[in-house]
Amino acid sequence: MLKIGPYSFNSRLLLGTGKFPDFDIQKEAVEKSETEILTFAVRRMNIFEPEQPNFLEKIDVNNYTLLPNTAGAKTAEEAVRIAKLAKASGLCDMIKVEVIGCDKTLLPDPIETLKASEMLLEEGFIVLPYTSDDVLLAKRLEGLGCHAIMPGASPIGTGLGIINPLNIRYIIEQSSVPVIVDAGIGVPSDAAKAMELGADGVLLNTAVSGANDPVKMAEAMKYGVLAGRASYEAGRIPKKFNAAASSPLEGMSIL
Repeated sequence: MLKIGPYSFNSRLLLGTGKFPDFDIQKEAVEKSETEILTFAVRRMNIFEPEQPNFLEKIDVNNYTLLPNTAGAKTAEEAVRIAKLAKASGLCDMIKVEVIGCDKTLLPDPIETLKASEMLLEEGFIVLPYTSDDVLLAKRLEGLGCHAIMPGASPIGTGLGIINPLNIRYIIEQSSVPVIVDAGIGVPSDAAKAMELGADGVLLNTAVSGANDPVKMAEAMKYGVLAGRASYEAGRIPKKFNAAASSPLEGMSIL
């Protein structure tokens, strides 16, 4: 069970809703993923452009917890303003804090992310900050009272997978709140690897929406997360540098 603040979820896969070829594929992919949390940029909501179509028009949003994010924000103040707009629109009080500091890499601004998180916590939000794989920054964010930490596996949309598994492991081992690996996941084995490291969940979008078959990839990601979590809970064998027979030799006759 994934627990974030007062909320509990059976699925540990969080799915983004952007960049799908069309709304029908989006709907089918969401259903195949069996996710319970859908994330999206608040800037895509109709409160900004009422004449635009509803980007979730095919999805029964009553079946999901919506996790709006502050994508597009460059400062803490802007992120807080976006979050308040989402809350005023009647969405869930959870917010994914995303304050981008570099347009080329889309890496988060650590200072503005800390500032925005602190401000939103004071406003009573359930705060999930998107951050780099900086171990100390993750500790600072948790120390503020954030309800989950969301370190990126690699830059947004790259599909490079986990480029720094050691830092991700350090973050997980030192955290007492959920760690959800976010950004850079490319294939189900990347999701499984994140879960095998001990992550509490995985958030992804482009790996599914940009796949040749988004629906099939959504289902594959579901199984990747499930397999990785089961592997983590089962406990892997220690690595050895000498072979060890898998069949016992004791008590067997030698022909």
